[in-house]
Amino acid sequence: MTIDMMILADIIGSLGVAFILLMYFLLQINRISSAQISYSLGNLLGAGMILFSLFFHWNFPAVLMEIAWMLVSVYGLIKACMHKD
Repeated sequence: MTIDMMILADIIGSLGVAFILLMYFLLQINRISSAQISYSLGNLLGAGMILFSLFFHWNFPAVLMEIAWMLVSVYGLIKACMHKD
């Protein structure tokens, strides 16, 4: 594995963290609702980006956490789509 790929994985993982933190911040300041598609989609994207980086910097507990985060986000997306008018 090249150094360039490791750096790219770090950048993508860091952007994933930023997505998740941004979604949580927007939720806390009431700019977004947890029932909105964008909230679950942002969390799904962020967790996927972190999971990508974990394939280059393996950490089993973190992988489990991100898979769980993605599953919860998929559930939120399905729920939001089913209740959308």
